[in-house]
Amino acid sequence: MAKSSWEDIAVTAQELRDASISCIFPTVPDVPQKLAKNVTDIPKQLLTTDEILITETLPEALLSSLASGKITSTAVVNAFLRRAGLAQKLTNCITELLPEEALSRAKYLDDYYCERGSPVGPLHGLPISVKEHIGMNGKALNAGFISWWDRKGEEDAHVLRILWRAGCVFYARTTQPQTLMHLETSNNLYGVTVNPFNRDLTSGGSSGGEGALLGLRGSCLGIGSDIGGSIRSPAANCGLYGFRPTSYRVPTKGWSTTMLGEEQIVAVIGPLSTSLEGIKLFMRTIMAAKPWLVEPSCLPLPWKHAELEQSIARGKKLKVAVLWSDDVVRPHPPVLRALKEVVQKLEKVTTIETTNWSPYDHDEAWEIIASLYFPDGAQEEINAIDASGEPWRPLSKFIIQENPHVKHLSVEELWHWTSRREDYRRKYAEHWNQTATSTGPDGEPADMVDIILAPVGPGVAPPLDSAKYWGYTSQWNLLDYPALVFPVSKVDPEIDKVEEGYKPMNEKDAFNYRLYEPEVYRDAPVSLQLIGRRYEDEKVIEAFDYIKAQIGLPFTTFT
Repeated sequence: MAKSSWEDIAVTAQELRDASISCIFPTVPDVPQKLAKNVTDIPKQLLTTDEILITETLPEALLSSLASGKITSTAVVNAFLRRAGLAQKLTNCITELLPEEALSRAKYLDDYYCERGSPVGPLHGLPISVKEHIGMNGKALNAGFISWWDRKGEEDAHVLRILWRAGCVFYARTTQPQTLMHLETSNNLYGVTVNPFNRDLTSGGSSGGEGALLGLRGSCLGIGSDIGGSIRSPAANCGLYGFRPTSYRVPTKGWSTTMLGEEQIVAVIGPLSTSLEGIKLFMRTIMAAKPWLVEPSCLPLPWKHAELEQSIARGKKLKVAVLWSDDVVRPHPPVLRALKEVVQKLEKVTTIETTNWSPYDHDEAWEIIASLYFPDGAQEEINAIDASGEPWRPLSKFIIQENPHVKHLSVEELWHWTSRREDYRRKYAEHWNQTATSTGPDGEPADMVDIILAPVGPGVAPPLDSAKYWGYTSQWNLLDYPALVFPVSKVDPEIDKVEEGYKPMNEKDAFNYRLYEPEVYRDAPVSLQLIGRRYEDEKVIEAFDYIKAQIGLPFTTFT
C-alpha cells in the first residue's frame, strides 16, 4: 500500500476538523468572504443574544450560574461550540471540536444536578478547551508533525482527568506549531493561526490556537503548555490572562512532545483564561487533587494563601521592580507606554513601592537555554519533520537550522551546560537578594523586591513568521520562575509613534526596531507580565490581584 503524501494527510486532517464543526446544531454561520483585520466583533453579529451573553460571561460567573441551576451545562456547551466554530472560520485555531462527547457530558451533568440539586464539583458544567498535544484517550496526538498524524492518545492526560472529576466539559482541541517550538502557531496539517484583533499578526505560540479561541471568546478557560513562552505569548497577543507555573506543580503525564524525559529545560502545563479568577480556579482545582500522589515528579505543594494583603495591612509595602528593557532588545513604543501607564498609577498607591530592575546578563541566559533546548542536536524534531517529507516552516528553520546553539551534546557537554544553568540561577538569586533592605533573625536577606513587572515580548503580537526574540519569556523558563500575563491596553498608532533616531544595540535589536510600523499593529492587545521567585506562584497571583484592584486593570475592554 502506497504511503500517503504529506499533502494528502493535511487534507484528511482538515476534512475531519471541518466534519466535526458541521455536526454542531444549529449550524455554525458562515462568515463574510472578505474579512477585516479585526474580527472580534463578528461573533456578535452572527450568534443569538443568549449565545453572546453566555460566551462573554467570565468563567467564575458561569460557574456560579451553573452551580445554582440558573443555567444548564447543555446551554453553555452549545453556545461555546458555536462560537468556537466561528473562531475557526475567523482565525484557523481548531484541530477538532467534540460536539457529541461534549453534549453527552453536559446532559449527564444536567441530569446529575436535577437529581441531586448540587453540582458534581467546582468546575461543574464549565467548557474547557485543550491544546492538541495534551492527550485525550483515542484522539489524535500529533504535536504538529505530519508524520505523527496517526498517533492516538492511550489515555486522558493526568491534568484532564483531574479537571474532568471536578465537573468540566472538554469540547475543543486547538492548534500548535510544527515542533511546538515557535512563538507563533503554524504547521503543515492546518496552516497558520492568526490573531483575532489583527489578522496580519500572529496569535502567538505555541499555544496559539488557545490564544485565538479565547481571544474570540470561543472559550473562557483553556489549557496550554510553556517551555519558552508558549502560554504567555498567546495570552499577551490576544489580550488574555495566562500563567506559567513553576515546574513540577501541574502534572504533565499523557502529553505528546519530542525528547520526553529531557530535564534540562522543563516544560510546564498551565491555564489561559478570560479572567484572573479563571487562572485561580484552574490552579486551585489541580492542586486540590494532590497530583503528586499519582505523578511522583510533582512536588507535594498544596495551593496556599500567600497572605499578601494581610502583610500589606500590617504596614509592609508591596515592592514592585520594573524591567524596562533586558538590555538586549528594546521593547516597541506600545509596550513602553503600557509600562509607563501602569507604573504611574502604581506610584500613586501608598501601599506599593516601585523601583527599577537591572537585568542581569540576559544575553547569557539565552545562550544557556538555547544550548539546552535540543541536547540531541534536535534530531527528534528533524526526524519527525523529515519522515513525512513535509516542508520546514520558517520558524522551525529559525529555532533549529539557523540557531548556532543547537548541537548534539556529549554527556560531558550536557553536564557543562547544566552547570552553567545552575550557576546562572544562583547568580540571579543573589541579584534578587541584593534588593533586600534588612535582614531576618538568622541574617537572611529580608524586605526584598516581591515581584518583577516586565514586558512579555519586545513588542505586541508580531507579523507572521517574525517572532524571533524569545528573551522576555525564555528568561524566566531558564530560571524556572512563575509568571502571570495580563492585558493592559491596545495599540493606538496615533499615540504609539516610531522612536525616531534610536540606535539599536545589536542585530537582534535592529531587527526588532525595523519591525515597528505603528499602523501594522493597530488594535493589537498590549500586555505585561508579573514574575516571582521559584515556587512563589501564589504570591504572583495575589500580587496581581491586589494591583488590579488598586489601579483598575485593564485600561480598555477586549470584548
